[in-house]
Amino acid sequence: MTATDRKPEVVENGAASSRATRLLGDRRLPVLVTAALFLAMYGGGLRRYANYGFGEPQVFLNLFIDNGYLLVAAIGATFVIMSGGIDLSVGSMIGFTTMFTAWLVERQGLPLVLVVPLALGVGAFGGFLMGYVIHNFEIQPFIVTLAGLFLFRGLCLVISKESISIGDASVGTLAQTRVPLGVGELSIGALVALAVLGAAYYVLHYTRFGRRVYAVGGNEQSALLMGLPMGGTKIAVYTVSGFCSALAGLLFMLYIQSGDPLHAIGMELDAIAAVVIGGTLLTGGSGYVLGTLFGVLVLGLIKSLITFEGTLSSWWTKIATGVLLCAFILIQRTMTARRKT
Repeated sequence: MTATDRKPEVVENGAASSRATRLLGDRRLPVLVTAALFLAMYGGGLRRYANYGFGEPQVFLNLFIDNGYLLVAAIGATFVIMSGGIDLSVGSMIGFTTMFTAWLVERQGLPLVLVVPLALGVGAFGGFLMGYVIHNFEIQPFIVTLAGLFLFRGLCLVISKESISIGDASVGTLAQTRVPLGVGELSIGALVALAVLGAAYYVLHYTRFGRRVYAVGGNEQSALLMGLPMGGTKIAVYTVSGFCSALAGLLFMLYIQSGDPLHAIGMELDAIAAVVIGGTLLTGGSGYVLGTLFGVLVLGLIKSLITFEGTLSSWWTKIATGVLLCAFILIQRTMTARRKT
């Protein structure tokens, strides 16, 4: 074989390698993989449980009803992770919000319309304090938010060591209200979660603040040299996360209609898992809030499939989540390695 005969083969191999490199370097790849995974899982459910009503539109809408609070919490975590940080206080903030709200409504007799802004304000202020400490004292986010985790869980027990049921009529009305959509219905919590998703998408992709979040997460030194307000951005993302955690706590309170010091234990890990499965890099600087939506839907769909199967333990949800998390971390590792070469 002559050198001339080998050239087309070399060119073809080089083109294939170039296409693979471009594909792995595409920032949208993890989101597309997550969306494809969701569609494949949903299609498998349709084939396996067709006779059990899995294909009903309401089953799909129930993914938003049952996971609206997790979506809101994961959106807040997306801001933090995209900036290169981490927030371990999410679950404790959610649990504290349920207890704080139940205590004010049931024990103090305050109207819900007054309690809601108070709870959101406390959540945002808690996130602000953590962001302030992280930036001004240059302490690792892991340590500061871990302290927040213990603090807010402890405050739950200070309020009450027992569960507080909420019998307020306004809470019951909001919890039971369903908005018809023609093919099914959504709860108030699900609609609020979708509204937060739309707002987060706009902020991250169409505002200066969103571009600063990407810049700070991508390379802090470059962002600093560009004159971006590093401190303000870092404090702001933790404030957003605290606000979203408190809002998630209110939605969880509507879903459960009670406050309990043990509510939402470990939910920060579910939120982080949803963000990573949705394609946001743990190192920051890359990701899409729509990917977080698909990440939450995948986790919710796993629970639904296990419920329809009927013979599997709920612990399989954790096992499947762990497997998916490892798989997407490997994808992220491959992508970042390709970009460096």
